[in-house]
Amino acid sequence: MEVEIWSDIGCPFCYIGKYNFEVALDQFDAKDQVKVSHRSFRLDPTASVEPVETMVELLAKKYGQSIEEAEQMNMQISEAARPAGLELNLNTVVPSNTMDAHRLVKHSESAGKEDVALERLYRAYFTENRNVADRETLLEISGDIGLEISDVEKMLSADDYKEAVITDQNEANQLGAQGVPYFVINRKYSISGAQPPEKFLEVLKRIQQEEKASVDLSDGQDATCTDEYCE
Repeated sequence: MEVEIWSDIGCPFCYIGKYNFEVALDQFDAKDQVKVSHRSFRLDPTASVEPVETMVELLAKKYGQSIEEAEQMNMQISEAARPAGLELNLNTVVPSNTMDAHRLVKHSESAGKEDVALERLYRAYFTENRNVADRETLLEISGDIGLEISDVEKMLSADDYKEAVITDQNEANQLGAQGVPYFVINRKYSISGAQPPEKFLEVLKRIQQEEKASVDLSDGQDATCTDEYCE
């Protein structure tokens, strides 16, 4: 079974969804037969490398809210992440362009560190409130996860993986993604949003049954939702 997960480092629901999916996968009796791949999806490809507005200011402008309303929305999302053991400091996030962060995830794949790179970037962005577009920050993260710094420097100084990041997003659009996180299983089933672990587990079991019985379960009952925050 192949699971592709489209996400953005700057999406809190992607961080929560990743955790919830992993909880479900740990409970899945065939987890050793599941291959998970992470795909890139930039919610704001035009975002600045050096932001001039805070996350709260950007959200207030995007949704036509007051600063106080945007702060309250962030607090609600942060509370929703606590059951997963995730610390999200959304009101002090540094909103920045995530292209180079996605490139770093792509680069780390050859070293078998794709998942750990993504996890470390989420923590840097949401918990530590670091600018993940900053070159020194990315190099420090690379060192944290055991990547060769000189190789990462060369990659960041060139255009390596930029086309791959763009291709990932184009594929997501072709598959019907309306937001992220977006989970695609065997290129047949899609799950949108930070679903609870039990929903992910339910879908994994249903697809497992299909593979065993060779029957078509595409009856429109696959779990879907769209996170407005991340559209």
